[in-house]
Amino acid sequence: MAAIGAMPEINGLRQKSRRSFVTLILTFLTSSQSILIVWSKRAGKYEYSVTTANFLVEALKCSLSLAALIRIWRKDGVTDDNRLSTTWDEVKVYPIPAALYLVKNLLQYYIFAYVDAPGYQILKNLNIISTGILYQIILKRKLTEIQWAAFILLCAGCTTAQLNPSSDHVLQAPLQGWVMAIVMALLSGFAGVYTEAIIKKRPSRNINVQNFWLYVFGMIFNAFAIMTQDFDTVMNDGFFHGYSLITVLMILNHALSGIAVSMVMKYADNIVKVYSTSVAMLLTAVVSVFLFGFHLSLAFFLGSTVVSVAIYLHSTGKARR
Repeated sequence: MAAIGAMPEINGLRQKSRRSFVTLILTFLTSSQSILIVWSKRAGKYEYSVTTANFLVEALKCSLSLAALIRIWRKDGVTDDNRLSTTWDEVKVYPIPAALYLVKNLLQYYIFAYVDAPGYQILKNLNIISTGILYQIILKRKLTEIQWAAFILLCAGCTTAQLNPSSDHVLQAPLQGWVMAIVMALLSGFAGVYTEAIIKKRPSRNINVQNFWLYVFGMIFNAFAIMTQDFDTVMNDGFFHGYSLITVLMILNHALSGIAVSMVMKYADNIVKVYSTSVAMLLTAVVSVFLFGFHLSLAFFLGSTVVSVAIYLHSTGKARR
């Protein structure tokens, strides 16, 4: 009897340990993502093809999803919910988020011409606003007053963190940087909400199957981007021209980040993911001090604090069902 009574406690400890491990991994991957992108530049430019790097990220994520499925097939067998064969009606919805993620991922590289790694992590939090608004419009989820207050604080924090008291320019990031950040936030928010709507349309469907088809279309669109943007460069210099160890680590980071988000949602929840994002933002700033000589100004510190509070309020201010 004692052994039976101890089982829930053991399972609880395992679940807590797994949740903590996955959260730490996601925090590390998120904080190092922008640093690796900046670090992969040489003399302020990308020597490698950004489109080929994005294609490899999608290919790696697709391979990881397929590997997870093979493991499930061997353990539980092939069922209607985990088989790859499907109908066009189910698959035809995936090109839309795949195309949105393509543009968003390309902008992720180009925005670093205007902002630094810590600034990028701050501005990236604007996607919380777009996600929240689109949740209410598309998924009909009511936002609480606390969440709307968190949105206002988030905007204020992002702006404060970008203040530049040592220059005639009010903001450190120029207009182009803000425009890219806002476009990225809208694309990321819409793609995320749309993808969630697709996934929840058939809850019993294995997430690895849904990810597989999303990443397949991601590969197709990124291959098209290579053909239209970097075809001559790839044909003349080679697919992996300009790649370095940092580039490989960056691609691996992007792929694992996508998988880690899915794992956090499986073993933890949105609040854990939000905490991870907030901590990653601060870690990026601290690491950038040593790697890139980033100056932790009072404005950035205050802005980061406000953004962290806003993220916390947004996560805790959810409407109770």
